[in-house]
Amino acid sequence: MCAHNLADLAQRFDADRRHLRSVAFQLLGSVADAEDAVQAAWLKASRADLGSISGIDNVTGWFTTITAREALDQLRARKRRAEQPLADPDELDRLAGSASAPADEDALLADSVSGALLVVLDRLSPAQRVAFVLHDVFAVPFETIGALLDRSPTAAKKLASRARGRLHAGPAESRRLAPEHLEIVEAFLAASRGGDVATLLELLAPDVMRRVDRSLVPPGVPTELRGAREVAEEARRFAGRAQTGVVLLIDGTPGIVIAPGGHARVLLLIGVGADSHIHTIDIRGDADRLRRAVLALPYPPPGRPRGGIGYQGH
Repeated sequence: MCAHNLADLAQRFDADRRHLRSVAFQLLGSVADAEDAVQAAWLKASRADLGSISGIDNVTGWFTTITAREALDQLRARKRRAEQPLADPDELDRLAGSASAPADEDALLADSVSGALLVVLDRLSPAQRVAFVLHDVFAVPFETIGALLDRSPTAAKKLASRARGRLHAGPAESRRLAPEHLEIVEAFLAASRGGDVATLLELLAPDVMRRVDRSLVPPGVPTELRGAREVAEEARRFAGRAQTGVVLLIDGTPGIVIAPGGHARVLLLIGVGADSHIHTIDIRGDADRLRRAVLALPYPPPGRPRGGIGYQGH
């Protein structure tokens, strides 16, 4: 690298800023948090000795490591903070209404990972998330990841492997998974988002039963509701909440997770009958149920390293 002064270093950092934002976003799942991590990384890089930097062959890798370390600190701080349960249905609506992705977040999602993957990544430990994202998405070698995490390369490899195993269904779940079931759940979420009552009526069994935790609905909304027309109309009224929904495997079965900001808040357990219609919808939001639920991707996660960064020996 040729960085004769701070201006040269700033120019090189700006050239890598898009890549660094993508790394931070995939680690943190938030544009605002990613921007904070990148800015903190620049402050650290700008304070480094220019003489030592001039000997670094792979400056992008160096910037990436600094950014990942800042993101790791944020992830660890999140884990230390106690999770607060939702206070009431209005709070859920507020979170859903404020969670629509801004244009720059849309671009990062399209360029990096899906909303569903962000939800599952949120369930990993900070070390597992860093090991998986840096290695499987950005092709960072385990030697670099291990140094970042204060672990051996072998330990870093095991962390990534465990994360990979938690991201998607194992062979047993895959064999049980009926493709039609997944397609029906995806169609139900799409119709709910659009308030498409006609499509909802096609998907729902005539005697479909919807059950919901009392804490998740306003007063006057019954905890049990039966009938396709009634359930479809209700889904249309709550279309705002569906905007933050993603299709995942919930304990091995396709369902919907309402996840404003990438954090799982509500589970929709969708029961599909042999007639390929939805017969039951159980909506659960208690903290214990959320904590115990095993969430996984219905499709294989992106396991192909991008390989365009080049971390040879660094």
